[in-house]
Amino acid sequence: MTITLYALDGCPACERVMETLDANEIEYEVHWVDALFSERDEVKAVSEQRGVPVLEDDDRSVVMANTDRIIEYVETTLA
Repeated sequence: MTITLYALDGCPACERVMETLDANEIEYEVHWVDALFSERDEVKAVSEQRGVPVLEDDDRSVVMANTDRIIEYVETTLA
């Protein structure tokens, strides 16, 4: 399973997603993004927007950006 989380250091929403992934013992990689919004080209390439968190599930071809939706996806699909 290849799960990538695009996150910003110190981002409370990103921390919520990481806590959910950890609590459900899901392996994932964190791709730390630039603090400067306009420099987040890697996030834009994946999700068509620059906000974080963004979760990418390569196995299911899923990309999502809303924190609550990501948490729901983790708890209902990945856990």
